[in-house]
Amino acid sequence: MTPDQSAPEPEASLADEPEVRQALADGDRTSVSAVVAGHPSSPLAWTELADLADSEGRTIESFAFASVAADLAREQLLAGGWQSGDPVPWSDEPNRAYLRALDTQRRAAEGLGLDERAGRLAEELAVADPEAPARIASEFTPTQLITIVSAAEISAHDDSAHDISAHDIAVDEASNQATSVAQTGDLVAEPAASDAAGED
Repeated sequence: MTPDQSAPEPEASLADEPEVRQALADGDRTSVSAVVAGHPSSPLAWTELADLADSEGRTIESFAFASVAADLAREQLLAGGWQSGDPVPWSDEPNRAYLRALDTQRRAAEGLGLDERAGRLAEELAVADPEAPARIASEFTPTQLITIVSAAEISAHDDSAHDISAHDIAVDEASNQATSVAQTGDLVAEPAASDAAGED
C-alpha cells in the first residue's frame, strides 16, 4: 500500500447519551445540576452546566465546569483509541459535547485573562474540527446570552401585571369618584354662598 493509498485517519466519537439528553430536555435551568449529579461522568451534562454558568456571567464556574467536561470527553475518546490531534467531527452529534466544552472553556479563559490557555484551547478545537468554531458560534453562543424564563415565571409575571393593572384601575376610579364628589360639592356650595351674599 502506497502512502497515497493509506487508510484515512480514524474519526473518534464519544458515546451517545440518550438518558442525559432526555433528562436535560425534560428539565429547565434549575435542574441541570441535578442531571450532572445523576450522571457525573457525562461530558454532555457538564458541558450544559458550563454553558449555563457562562450564560449567567459566572466565568470562574464556567471555566471549571467546561474543564471537567473536556477532561471526561478526552478520557472517553482515549479509551476508544483516539490520540490528541485526531479529528473529532462535529457531524457526529455526541462529539459536540467535547467541542462545545473546549469553546466554553476558551471563552472563560479569555474572560479570566488566561490568554495562553485560551490560545491552546482554540487550537485544540480547530484541530479537532476546523468547522466547529463557526458551528458553535451560530448554533449555541447566541442562545447563551438570552435569559431563559420558565413558563411558571412568565405566568407569575402576567398575574402580577394583571393585579397591578386592576389595582391602578381601582385607584383611578376611586380618584375620579372623589374628584366628582368634590366638584359636585363645589357646585352646591357656590350658589349657597351667592344666596348668602344676596341676603346682605
